[in-house]
Amino acid sequence: MKIYLASSNENKKREMQQIFAEHTIVTPKDEGIEFDPEETGTDFYQNSLIKARALWDIVHAPVIADDSGICVDALENAPGVWSARYGGPDFMKGKPDGSKTPQEEQNAMLIAQLNDVIKSGKMPEGLYLNGERSAHYSCSMVFMINPSRFFVAQETMEGTLIEDVKDSRGQYGFGYDPIFFLPQFGKTGAELLPEEKNAISHRGKACRAIIRALEGVELN
Repeated sequence: MKIYLASSNENKKREMQQIFAEHTIVTPKDEGIEFDPEETGTDFYQNSLIKARALWDIVHAPVIADDSGICVDALENAPGVWSARYGGPDFMKGKPDGSKTPQEEQNAMLIAQLNDVIKSGKMPEGLYLNGERSAHYSCSMVFMINPSRFFVAQETMEGTLIEDVKDSRGQYGFGYDPIFFLPQFGKTGAELLPEEKNAISHRGKACRAIIRALEGVELN
């Protein structure tokens, strides 16, 4: 079955194709479709649903969409839904002109922002699963058969932020993966092989939940 992925991110397409190995994942770009919906949601689920509906309105075929980001506990789960637009503490929800901050700068600023909060001693109350540097990735995923029939899964991958951007490492993954440390593996997300990451990642877990939900479901 051909499934349209509501994204232009080739890294995300590659991950999805590895998990949905029995199906063909195609992006709007693959078929020359212009697709750039405005993500106005305030949480991951809202944005994933916006993208799924927008693409389904164009292709009228099964669509999978996700919205994901990194959430730092001591920053009250920021940057969260604004992870891709994060521009440091002065531009938590993105720069006014809409320009994208290079990923390496985002990584450095996020670590520095967390370090400043820790040094200040003004840590917000909450659950810190992995200590004061706790962070997690969150992914909300929508599989849309049509606007009246869709499945939703939301999952996380727990870890910490490294202490210094100079310690970033790993050749795999993308985004904040080089600074996201997984204590149980002793590796960053970018050091995990693709199959290792898919087995434990927020997106991998959400994909498998969707696959289980679709068992025996008529997709027409």
